[in-house]
Formats: sequence, C-alpha cells, structure tokens
Amino acid sequence: MKILALEQELPGVTAEQFQPLLEAEAARVWELYESGVLREIHFRADQRSAVLVLECATLEEARETLNTLPLVQAGLIEFDLIPLAPYTGFERLFAS
Repeated sequence: MKILALEQELPGVTAEQFQPLLEAEAARVWELYESGVLREIHFRADQRSAVLVLECATLEEARETLNTLPLVQAGLIEFDLIPLAPYTGFERLFAS
C-alpha cells in the first residue's frame, strides 16, 4: 500500500535542535530509500516540511518505519499518515 507521510514539527522546537541530527537523518532516509520502503521524498514549496511516499503493508508498518528516523526519535517531528488507493476514474473513459 502506498502511504503519504506529511511531516509536522512539534510545538516548541527550534531550528538549532535539528542541526546535530541532520546528517544521521539523511543517512537513515537513504537507507529507507535503498530498501524500497521509501519511494519518494520531497520538501513542500510553501513551508519547511517533508512529504514522503512509503510502500508498506499497513499504516502501522509505515509508522514503525518513520519512528526509526532520528528526528522522530528526538521528538522534533511527527508524521500524518494518509493511505492511498489507485485512481479508478480512467475506467469512465473506456466504459461502453
């Protein structure tokens, strides 16, 4: 199942708290990408947060995966998870 994960900074967090963890965060993100669990990662253009697309069997598996990120473990960010389903609207083009 594809899962959209939207990063949320937790209240009271400062930019300085992120700095010591950013290299470890990038390394873990790379590991998840290489493993095929993380399919895409982007930054939002309208605010400073990440958008991830994960491939996991369940929402719980996605949550457990994201909990391995150093910024999550440090209590600096969390993710809103949105399960995605394939778009079926194209069927209308081929209906008789």
